[in-house]
Amino acid sequence: MTERASKPVITQAMIDAYDEYTHLTLDRRRFMEQLTRLAGSGAAAAAIVPMLAANSAKAAVVAEDDPRVKGGDVTYPGSNGEMKAYLVKPAGQSGKAGTVIVIHENRGLNPHIRDVARRVALEGFVALAPDFLSPLGGTPADEDKARDMFAKLDPKQVAADGVATVAYLKAYQDGNGKVGAVGFCWGGGTLNTLAVNAPDLSAGVAYYGMQPKAEDVPKIKAALLLHYAGLDERIDAGIDAYKKALDAAHVEYTVYVYDGVNHAFNNDTSAARYDKKAADLAWGRTITFLKEKLA
Repeated sequence: MTERASKPVITQAMIDAYDEYTHLTLDRRRFMEQLTRLAGSGAAAAAIVPMLAANSAKAAVVAEDDPRVKGGDVTYPGSNGEMKAYLVKPAGQSGKAGTVIVIHENRGLNPHIRDVARRVALEGFVALAPDFLSPLGGTPADEDKARDMFAKLDPKQVAADGVATVAYLKAYQDGNGKVGAVGFCWGGGTLNTLAVNAPDLSAGVAYYGMQPKAEDVPKIKAALLLHYAGLDERIDAGIDAYKKALDAAHVEYTVYVYDGVNHAFNNDTSAARYDKKAADLAWGRTITFLKEKLA
């Protein structure tokens, strides 16, 4: 086998096709047909798919048994039933800390998001990663099944469950009463919706998230940090209108666009789309922002 064959070349067109598949069509057969055309063969397409998709087997940045943090699965009252979640905090926490909601992508509460929650906890926060698929029974192990379930969610219930999550953390015994949130992809859009609906949210960080309706922006009380990927034409199309609405409503916000990187650039389990330089820069900005707003 040649070196070229062992390391398939992934083009921007392939990444764009995967993004359309995961966020718009959800039609795997059509996606594979398109990828096969782009890759030149079915075998090449089959080799490329795992590099585009998230790899749940990839080692966590912060191991589940890392002695610096302690956490586990919890439940709490949602808007209309029980919410499942993963809660983690610094192992040696003394006193009360700021609390952060970690909102998952359109794959649900998977190992990667649990890892992100532990990263947040290492920075001194109480981190809660809710499973917004709880009303449908919770996140399944199969990623494709999880993605399909998002189309069945009631957006109004998602918003209400987000508000209930803010209320839960605001009253959490080890929290200082200040609640922030960070969301990725679907979770970035959910973060923006949460900011509209939860006046008690102190700070929100959206990674490549769909923007809310302009008429809803004046309801936002939280300070916002908005990360966008320069190659993410689908989401980036809404940036200018969002900025205009935020300015008109005098909402505190900062926008960063990371040139030359793709949607999901923060997800280090996706080899083709992850960009370490942009991810590290955005993460540093995120933690600095949350420490400032939740102190």
